[in-house]
Amino acid sequence: MTLDIDHLRGWIGREDSAAETVTPELVHRFNATLDRQGDTAPGAVAPLLIHFCLGQPAAPTAGLGEDGHPARGGFLPPVPLPRRMWAGGGFTFHDDIRVGERVTRRSRILDVTVKEGRSGVLCFVTVEHRVDSDGRAVLTERQDIVYRAAETGGAKAPATPPAAAPAGAQSRRITASAPLLFRYSALTFNGHRIHYDTPYAREVEGYPGLIIHGPLQATLLAHLAADTRGARPARFSFRSLSPIFDTADFTINAEPDGDALKLWTARIGGPVAMEARAEW
Repeated sequence: MTLDIDHLRGWIGREDSAAETVTPELVHRFNATLDRQGDTAPGAVAPLLIHFCLGQPAAPTAGLGEDGHPARGGFLPPVPLPRRMWAGGGFTFHDDIRVGERVTRRSRILDVTVKEGRSGVLCFVTVEHRVDSDGRAVLTERQDIVYRAAETGGAKAPATPPAAAPAGAQSRRITASAPLLFRYSALTFNGHRIHYDTPYAREVEGYPGLIIHGPLQATLLAHLAADTRGARPARFSFRSLSPIFDTADFTINAEPDGDALKLWTARIGGPVAMEARAEW
């Protein structure tokens, strides 16, 4: 497929904003979903990356596409490729979000590029989010979104299966349950059906099961980093290498890398799915 890149690059510079209050109830549901404990009283430090749950687009149900995403061509460019995934991103943390504060996200399209990958044409959209909490700058985020064509004839297995990822010095096993994925989709108001609709994921998009959200994996790794060092990092970046599904449990792992931490997720017995780095 040939993309009209000049038309799509017309979206560069487009802006959007949204705001929402961090309520004790939201923090309680967030912690319950991830099996964490934490203070939910007003003024307490909110969990790391809870901003993924705030100010998300709320398109009418009738305005959703077959995949559950809002119709394209609003803030994000109308890329005519059917598969959309979160490829990676990065954060610079300036301060903490606190329970009871009003969080404002200001977003801007930074770039739109087209590349040729092993699976065909890929379109990458880079978005910058600047997040304030009660008027204080708390984080700057880069979000990398990739669009690609649908698989034809089923995904091809590699000639040599990739090596299983090692366990880190810190390693936790996560049960990839349908309730976990459904709850996280609900928290982030993410209608993408690959995360909660097994028949759709298998029969329409050709996956073996439900896909573990990229932001969920990033959140679990960021929490592992903060738990390991006892403080939130100053910078955190991540990149998705391959999807992981609810057909098996997966692990989150951390390994010292100088003053930083190298982190990754992997299906049990599988290769690295997401790699990340945290710096203080």
